Amino acid sequence: MTLETSEPPCAFHGDFCIFAVATIGLVARTAAKALLPKSASWQDKFTFVWLVCSVDTLIQLVNERSWLYLSTFGRTVNASEGPFAELWKEYTLADFRWGVADPTIVSLELLTVLGAGPLCCYILYQLVRNDPARHYWIIVVSTAELYGGFITFGPEWLTGCVNLDTSNALYFWVYLIVRVDVVRVWVIIPLGLMYDSYSHIAGSLRLAQSNALASKRR
Repeated sequence: MTLETSEPPCAFHGDFCIFAVATIGLVARTAAKALLPKSASWQDKFTFVWLVCSVDTLIQLVNERSWLYLSTFGRTVNASEGPFAELWKEYTLADFRWGVADPTIVSLELLTVLGAGPLCCYILYQLVRNDPARHYWIIVVSTAELYGGFITFGPEWLTGCVNLDTSNALYFWVYLIVRVDVVRVWVIIPLGLMYDSYSHIAGSLRLAQSNALASKRR
């Protein structure tokens, strides 16, 4: 079962979303070249670009915060006015929950905006300083991304997508899939980052353990 809407698709909003993603990607790549150490590995460069481009940094520090403001203390997107309200009203054509301050979404966004966003900025700072402690926090934020993505869309899968409009190509492929591509992006990339950071942490601990045992044998 899908939620159908009588609103016609707005091609401008779809083009704007694609343009915004491409622009942020270019900014992230330029920043990585300018700020990261010259010795930075391709994994660190990729992590930097991902954290800047993903909703956990730029988008959540601006756009997601506006939604959280419009969806707390009795406010809803559907009852609000202004440029950010209009932007989110467009998205509610694809996912009805974002227009009525769904409590599950609000709870997730509180954790994301107040926790994950600032944490990603801290990881970016650690990447610039080449601080190995970043690997612990990368695992933390990647776990949060996996959990948040599932809790956002898991209930819809279990109930037949009653709040999603999957009948319209623009709403489905641009507003839903591009925004949170749970299968290709928000699962595979966090898992890859977790594996890379786990390898660094486990390797360091094993080396430290080996050195400690060698010292005791002397």
